[in-house]
Amino acid sequence: MVLEGLGQSLKDVLKKVARSSNVDEKLIKEVSKDIQRALLQADVNVKMVLELTKEVERRALSEKPSAGKSGREHVIKIIYDELVKILGEQRTLPLGKQVIMMVGLYGQGKTTSAGKLGRYFHKKGLKVGLIAADVHRPAAYDQLKQIGDKVGVQVYGSPAERSALKIVEAGMREFSNLDVVIIDTSGRHALEDDLIDEIKAVAKIANPSERILVLDASVGQQAGPQAQAFHDAVGVTSVILTKMDGTAKGGGALSAVSRTKAPIVFIGVGEHLEDLDPFIPSRFISRLLGMGDLQSLMETAKESITEEQALETTKKIMSGRFSLKEMYEQMEMLTSMGPLKKLMSMLPGMGGGLQDKVNLEETQERLRRFRIIMDSMTDEEMENPKLIKSSRVTRIARGSGMDTKQVRELLQQYNTSKKAVRGFMGNRKLRKQLMKQMQGGGLEGLQ
Repeated sequence: MVLEGLGQSLKDVLKKVARSSNVDEKLIKEVSKDIQRALLQADVNVKMVLELTKEVERRALSEKPSAGKSGREHVIKIIYDELVKILGEQRTLPLGKQVIMMVGLYGQGKTTSAGKLGRYFHKKGLKVGLIAADVHRPAAYDQLKQIGDKVGVQVYGSPAERSALKIVEAGMREFSNLDVVIIDTSGRHALEDDLIDEIKAVAKIANPSERILVLDASVGQQAGPQAQAFHDAVGVTSVILTKMDGTAKGGGALSAVSRTKAPIVFIGVGEHLEDLDPFIPSRFISRLLGMGDLQSLMETAKESITEEQALETTKKIMSGRFSLKEMYEQMEMLTSMGPLKKLMSMLPGMGGGLQDKVNLEETQERLRRFRIIMDSMTDEEMENPKLIKSSRVTRIARGSGMDTKQVRELLQQYNTSKKAVRGFMGNRKLRKQLMKQMQGGGLEGLQ
């Protein structure tokens, strides 16, 4: 999980508030110190930390809880509000015709981010083209072409051409009929005059609606001055922070960039091309504090599972049917939505501590094993698991490369899941909700 250490420290702060018998000045001062310690360890600027905790103290001691809220809930809400505030205003890229120019220094993840962004728009149903305009880095075109092929978007480039301006000019003509054109420009080791001149010249030809700066989050607070320097030089409109999953300094980078005039629109949260999350401060803090993010979970589900698939599965459960075939389909849907750890962080109360207890990596591996075992079963066995006696267990184990103990573990898990489905069917309220959803609510009804 992104900023797992900071998240755990802040969750401990909220637990202290939630378990307190009395919300008084002593508790508020203690909580303030705990927040300061957590944020400073995440490389957040000292001045920002002091401003934030001063405001938390002021509000917690002067404001009265709203009707129906306890003093503890009121303080937790104040902490949440102030953390959201230091991350700046929310900004999202429009889903329409546009030209995006990616800028940044070497080693920040610019080319990969261009590909991830292309995938994002492609998944939204837009026609996307990538222009490989980095003429200084060897194999830059090959890297972008490989990424483009993987995510299913067109790539234009000319490895033999040494003029970025000519490549962009030709690429803009080639992609004039597409919705989104993303230009991957050259980088440098520092923001030098020749880089500024090249970016300005490319911008004059392409007339981009977005100039996105790509920054490595591991630089921490230094991300702020870098973003400001690029903004002053070439008019950056927004920022993508990369490698947020692999640094403890991400909090410093997020808060520092938020103080510039270039808002963060995406964060890179992994090496895979799907590991690019829209940056929405309120949702980010909600997940960090273990409060979940059901809205993002629903959006992830919609991207991975068609409405027809979801409704078909719901109908089968409503009819009381649950064979190994249905269990397999559910596993396919779950794994298509991404790593379990990321999905669990979107569920309220399922933050770092609980994730460790559940041991998500082991669970993910078990799901993989179960699917391999089921691939070695006949259709008849999948439809009617009662047929699977000792001799069939041995055959399935041999065919899947597993041992008989693992096959029996799967059957035991199936029986447990079947009991859970039956218990669910006995819940009249949930059945009524699902019936309503099937009669026209679609996936929206699940919200």
